[in-house]
Amino acid sequence: MTSAGAADAARAGEAAQPAARRRSRRDEILDIAVGLFAARGYHGVSMDDIGSAAGVTGPALYHHFAGKEAMLVAALIPVSESLLEGGRQRVAEHADDPDAALQSLVNFHVDFALANPAVIALHLHELDRLPDEPRRQIRRLQRLYVEEWVTVLTGLHPGLVAAESRVLAHAAFGLMNSTPFLGGEVDRQRRASLLRAATLAALRAASDS
Repeated sequence: MTSAGAADAARAGEAAQPAARRRSRRDEILDIAVGLFAARGYHGVSMDDIGSAAGVTGPALYHHFAGKEAMLVAALIPVSESLLEGGRQRVAEHADDPDAALQSLVNFHVDFALANPAVIALHLHELDRLPDEPRRQIRRLQRLYVEEWVTVLTGLHPGLVAAESRVLAHAAFGLMNSTPFLGGEVDRQRRASLLRAATLAALRAASDS
């Protein structure tokens, strides 16, 4: 990894781990709900289960969230907004160097994926549980994020059309978003290194196919 790439990786890690702040009770409850949904499935978890795990009685729980759907919305929309904002920032910072932009995007997304495996599992399996409007909002944010990757990949590989770059972007997400299925046999730093290297190798070699 180049020194610039190392700096990007460090900054991506910082972005994935915001500066320490006092967590609200709502944040704590949401984290517990996300973990339960990811482990048991949306329909396998009741509001009583969440309240019990959080040590909160029914009325207090509903003070923070109207129900399970509201928890899903609160978990998934901010993540999609954050990914889009971070992706746009990294592409803009390397507007004249698509390879550097790609490396920065990969660093950013890998750190996000390692920090948020439960949220990724929730998105993969439970997004369709959302009402139409928030689901459409999340899909739109995701499409915009994908297009940031498409811009970079078509700049890196001029022979690719946008549709082909889109295939590559989704394939890369499949690799990086594998974190919910990775065990703890390999430490986090090494997992990050392996995921970054594999994703970059695949995307940089695309024009050879």
